[in-house]
Amino acid sequence: MTITEDDWRELEAPQATPGRSIRRLHPESTHDMYLAVSHPGLRRMLVLKGDAPAAEGVARSLSRLPPTAGLELQLNSLSRQDYELQVVLTADDLREVFSPLVADIAGATHSAPSTADALLAAVERFERWQHLLRSIGKDGLGPEIRRGLFGELLILRDYLMPSLPGLEAVNAWTGPTGTSQDFQLPSVAVEAKASTAKSTHRIRISSERQLDSTGTPALLLSLISLDERRGGSGESLNAMVDRIRERLTSVAARSRLDSLLIQAGYLPGHRDHYDEPRYTSRDLRFWSVRDDFPRLVESDLRPGVGDCTYHVDTSGLDDYLLTTDEVTNLIRGTHG
Repeated sequence: MTITEDDWRELEAPQATPGRSIRRLHPESTHDMYLAVSHPGLRRMLVLKGDAPAAEGVARSLSRLPPTAGLELQLNSLSRQDYELQVVLTADDLREVFSPLVADIAGATHSAPSTADALLAAVERFERWQHLLRSIGKDGLGPEIRRGLFGELLILRDYLMPSLPGLEAVNAWTGPTGTSQDFQLPSVAVEAKASTAKSTHRIRISSERQLDSTGTPALLLSLISLDERRGGSGESLNAMVDRIRERLTSVAARSRLDSLLIQAGYLPGHRDHYDEPRYTSRDLRFWSVRDDFPRLVESDLRPGVGDCTYHVDTSGLDDYLLTTDEVTNLIRGTHG
């Protein structure tokens, strides 16, 4: 689901009396969830309704959240039994962030098994956005995150978009939403890594789930070796984003791309910081993660062990290398 400015403008249309304009989200859900705009203040918000037991459970989670400039998460009592959890935009400079934030929280909560679970999922998702916004400095994303984002976009542009319809290709880029791998398709999942190191024999794996092939017919690990410099003939992060948007003919696909970019930390207000550096791809390899490929997965770990970070040495993995045609066929689901 994508929420656009048109959705908000419709709710912001003048009305004669104070109150709220609302529109239900995910009508198929058993949970009451709305886009809302207050009048006459025109505050934008996401509203999730709940009962007293659900509100009591979520109140403890709310108490531990730090404040976030421009955003509020508040629990309001309407009666002894009826409550609302409200995500409220309080600063216009976060308007571009608020729509994907709301869509993401709504998407994470609409299928929760109970009202209490829905409210807790909303709080957890809001906390994830807090971490994201705090991680972005005044100069935008840090160098390592920029490289990683460039590498993911390169795979999206050069491998997924030539093989799939535009919206399908963009929707397959799931890394910004917090999935275990950066790309997830019915036929294959891809974990993408990018590096500017001279020697690329060691790849850092950040969790025991990144190379876990549970639930996917095939899992690939990719490594993009980049040359990074200011100036020159390389491609900036902004140029990469612009070229992908130009190739997307669907409004829905472009809107989804913009939403995912924001979830990845690429905020429109920081665009001026991303004309440099420029990147040139020196090498791109894909390995099939199967059989005895060196990796840690959850089933290998003893109880109580988790959040593992480790390195894979690729120097002896030639038997797992894939050709471009093999990768393309897996993405298309035609590998037989």
